[in-house]
Amino acid sequence: MTGERPVWEEERELKVRAAVDTDPRFGMRPEDRPLQEHLRLGVVNLDKPPNPSSHQVAAWVKRILGASHVGHGGTLEAAEPGRPDGHRGAACSA
Repeated sequence: MTGERPVWEEERELKVRAAVDTDPRFGMRPEDRPLQEHLRLGVVNLDKPPNPSSHQVAAWVKRILGASHVGHGGTLEAAEPGRPDGHRGAACSA
């Protein structure tokens, strides 16, 4: 480096092309979304203990949240921490 500042220390300016409201037919801000929409379209991250099967954990999530569809993608095995993800509702490929 020849006297240059690192990228993360550079001064940056936020530029907004146009400040407009989103048409509710095309979505909404997450904080304005009703809880039922979060549950219907959401992903539940969980840390599965070693003994229950992935199928059992998915069944528990379905019962606890009162969901009609619950699935899991990838692995829910504790041998690979940080990778589990459970999908609900429309997030499932049902």
